[in-house]
Amino acid sequence: MAVSKGKTSKARTRTRASHQALQAPSLSTCPNCQEPRMPHRVCPKCGWYNGREVIESEA
Repeated sequence: MAVSKGKTSKARTRTRASHQALQAPSLSTCPNCQEPRMPHRVCPKCGWYNGREVIESEA
């Protein structure tokens, strides 16, 4: 069984944990309807992706 060599300092623990912060999702605008959408995904409002309609929209 592994035994630690010594107590891990607060600075070392917090430095390692500094990369675990939550980030807001990155958004890009849809070129068809100018609504915000996640990049590389079909627009949930108009159903367009890569210059063509992939999903039929309700409206």
